[in-house]
Amino acid sequence: MSWFTRALNSSIGKKFVMALTGICLILFLIIHLINNLTLFAGPELFNTVVKNLDGIKPLVRVIEIILVTIFVLHIFNGVRLWWENKQARPQTYAVNASSENSTLFSRTMIWSGSIIFIFLVVHLRTMWVSFNFDPNVHHNHTYYEFVSAAFKDPVYSIAYIIAMILLGFHLNHGFQSAFQTFGWNNKKYFPVIQKIGFFYSWITAILFALIPIYFLSGGGSL
Repeated sequence: MSWFTRALNSSIGKKFVMALTGICLILFLIIHLINNLTLFAGPELFNTVVKNLDGIKPLVRVIEIILVTIFVLHIFNGVRLWWENKQARPQTYAVNASSENSTLFSRTMIWSGSIIFIFLVVHLRTMWVSFNFDPNVHHNHTYYEFVSAAFKDPVYSIAYIIAMILLGFHLNHGFQSAFQTFGWNNKKYFPVIQKIGFFYSWITAILFALIPIYFLSGGGSL
């Protein structure tokens, strides 16, 4: 095993990969949110944005492969760190002292991440598959119309909103943890990082959640 592989498989290495992939996903969410917010401008703009992305399909496919790789690395290392911590922690410590040594959000990151992952699979099956392979949507470029119909389903929209709430908690803790891993945890900088992380996490979660609320409340009627 090479030194690089050993480094990646060390506890610090796994945390570094988690932090790096987490920051990459945070940047992706900003771009994805900006694209999604064009839904509020109506079908013409949103359909044009998606159609333009369709025009650079090879580049989009490369980005999607990179994103999948980042997701897999993030999830894989997250599960490994959770399992190793669980194995290393005595049962008495877990029962009697966990609340004194970590926050509720840090202790439930594996569960919030798991629920978000399950929803992500459903979301991709609903949106990405239809955008790319449903002839009625893809060939006619009726992307906005499809999104509008999907979010008018209260079950799907409520699940989406719940997932965004969990995403807010997940991002808030993950943002802070990433910068702690990079060494930005001193008293001078870390309070600022905490404020930026809180602001970013909840603005992102709220804006994403407003999309289903908008369509459920009658917005986007065609």
